[in-house]
Amino acid sequence: MSEMGGQLFYCDHYSIPLPNGHKFPMQKYKLLRNLLAAEAYYELAPAPWADPRTIALAHDREYISRFLEGGLAPQVMRRIGFPWSEGLVNRTLASVGGTLAAAGEAMKDGFGGSLAGGTHHAFCGEGAGFCVFNDIAIAILALREAGRANRAAVVDLDVHQGDGTAQIFREDPNVLTLSIHARNNFPFRKQQSTIDVDLPDGMRDLEYMRVLEQVLPSVFAFQPDVIFYQSGVDALEADKLGRLALSHEGLLQRDRLVIEACRANDIPLVITLGGGYADPIALTAEAHANTFRTAATAP
Repeated sequence: MSEMGGQLFYCDHYSIPLPNGHKFPMQKYKLLRNLLAAEAYYELAPAPWADPRTIALAHDREYISRFLEGGLAPQVMRRIGFPWSEGLVNRTLASVGGTLAAAGEAMKDGFGGSLAGGTHHAFCGEGAGFCVFNDIAIAILALREAGRANRAAVVDLDVHQGDGTAQIFREDPNVLTLSIHARNNFPFRKQQSTIDVDLPDGMRDLEYMRVLEQVLPSVFAFQPDVIFYQSGVDALEADKLGRLALSHEGLLQRDRLVIEACRANDIPLVITLGGGYADPIALTAEAHANTFRTAATAP
């Protein structure tokens, strides 16, 4: 087994003040960084802030400025799911910046990762589902503008459909969006990805891997210059918001299949986190850590 390692970008040093009982698991990010720091596969670096001009490659300028200034309407912030704060602004800019930095690493060395991001519910002009800006869409368009990658594919295996990513790229022939998600889960109004696979409640490891093995070759047939892997672990059986029933071993097999296929096809790979809401949250942090352990050790 080779050990690829490299640099990962984190933003858990920015905190979002949340009310008691809020269901977003902020603590998972620091738990994940601590797990990976103890193992020394990677150098861990604080994520730089994204420039709002770069964010505007994928998002409406007025939406960006209103968010940064705290001027979004209350109903818009409710749809996002966070109360506005300067902490939220700082963390959001760092989350996008981490994915941009990871994309740069991937184009240089073949792999880059962010210990945040995967905010796939953010549309061009609005956010939703704990997502303000769509870091993956921004990074794809930034790579294109810089002339570093023209064709991109998004492999989104979060249990929730990547609806914002699908909407942003729905008329872009140079971006393939694949979303494998739970049929009966948020968002309840789905968008049209290039490839959508909706799964029934309670699906387990074996059936899930059959689905993934069947559909993944279509991603490589597209011949992308770079692949973004939204590696949400909310398909875990212990997840409170998931509706699927994968084990840690099943998620490991999933990650291994995607990562090894990227290596075999010599395609730069960017990994972002996505969701994970297990009880206890340590199970989610462990599943996320397994994704990056796999990326460090896969042939």
